[in-house]
Amino acid sequence: MQQGFDNDKYLRIQSEHIKERIAQFGDKLYLEFGGKLYDDYHASRVLPGFQPDSKLRMLMQLRDDAEIIIVISAEDIERNKVRSDLGITYDKDVLRLRDVFTDRGLFVSSVVITHFNGQRSAIAFRERLERIGGVRVYYHYLIEGYPTNVDLIDSDEGFGKNDYVETSRPLVVVTAPGPGSGKMAVCLSQLYNENARGIKAGYAKFETFPIWNISLKHPVNVAYEAATADLDDVNMIDHFHLEAYGETTVNYNRDIEIFPVLNAIFEGIYGESPYKSPTDMGVNMAGFCISDDEVCREASRQEIIRRYYAAQAVVVEGRSSEQELNKIALLMKQMKLTTADRRCTVAAYERKIQAGNPTAAIELSDGTLITAETSPLLGPSAALLLNATKYLAGIDHSLKLIPQVMIEPIQRMKTSMLHGNNPRLHTDEVLVALAVLSQHDENCRKALDSLPLLDGCQVHATVLLSEVDRKIFKKLGCNLTCDPVRK
Repeated sequence: MQQGFDNDKYLRIQSEHIKERIAQFGDKLYLEFGGKLYDDYHASRVLPGFQPDSKLRMLMQLRDDAEIIIVISAEDIERNKVRSDLGITYDKDVLRLRDVFTDRGLFVSSVVITHFNGQRSAIAFRERLERIGGVRVYYHYLIEGYPTNVDLIDSDEGFGKNDYVETSRPLVVVTAPGPGSGKMAVCLSQLYNENARGIKAGYAKFETFPIWNISLKHPVNVAYEAATADLDDVNMIDHFHLEAYGETTVNYNRDIEIFPVLNAIFEGIYGESPYKSPTDMGVNMAGFCISDDEVCREASRQEIIRRYYAAQAVVVEGRSSEQELNKIALLMKQMKLTTADRRCTVAAYERKIQAGNPTAAIELSDGTLITAETSPLLGPSAALLLNATKYLAGIDHSLKLIPQVMIEPIQRMKTSMLHGNNPRLHTDEVLVALAVLSQHDENCRKALDSLPLLDGCQVHATVLLSEVDRKIFKKLGCNLTCDPVRK
């Protein structure tokens, strides 16, 4: 895969810039992390070379000065909100994040449960965290009229009513399992309560996207709009920054819309605001680390197309309205993109025309296109996996890695004993069969050993694959798209 982002430079200059921002405020900096602090796969797709754990690795360079607060909304606990990319609830993700951070040597000092209004599930979660031990748990409450009722917010009945989160290090990183958790409110509440105790503390925001110092319609920034189409985020020119400095920068609508309110809250806490624009609040240096602009542009165009297919799938499955899909379709038109700009999609369609059956195609890292079709024994994704691994392992295409006499008993079990309707093998079943055969078959072992080479490859199927097949491709690191057609 071609690289378009200098990750080493990013780790170096990002940590240096955060140190400068800490020094600007004196005693303490509350740094709100938007997006994912860990496993940021969107960033790694649109900025090839960006490592999914880059932000975490950057923080590890500051580990002696940093502590982490994880924020979760009581309302999200109450309704068992699920993190869609991982398939786990937010409360479970708090525990996962805590383990990830501590395993890396970072100090997780506390968990803040926001929007607390006596929810029993939130109380039970707090008790569970306290039984586990190692972190302190605090409540922050709903404030009537937040965020516009500034007089109430900046008072003992507003932020002053929240639990004061005790911190001990100059950099306090505030993160959460997902959006809407209340990270910003936690930071602002802490500023109010620190100031009341005579402690100098500042606030900054770390959002990777949109990247403030590239153009508004740069594909990297448009890909962010596609990724957040369900939130109805819109990239905008930061007119506050333009007015204050005469410099054109990019931010997104929610930060620009809320900035006058934040300014008023800052003035209520400090007497004056330290910032003149939403861009001022940010510390993101990713835009300075793009090493090959065209590589990042093309990667982002592909991401927009993938988001379009993903939105089609959730509409077909009844998990979303067409609003998200229509927004991404509009972004594609603005960028002059069609699904024909995805090479594996074109290859899959061409094979489908020839075969008359559902097909799948993969574009390997060297640009090679491999295709496969449905057969009586294998689904298109399982057949594709075998074809791709044979090519990567240098195995003759005509060789049958899994003999029919082994596949047929598995099919009988699926249909006769487990009462399934589809006798064809899925990708997970093919991999298990290869693993069993690899003990005595050199070719099967070679095929299995080639699986890491699929990481980062592009895959398209002309039918909507099963959840099992989709998860397998995700675990292999493949970027999968599917036509919104049920088998």
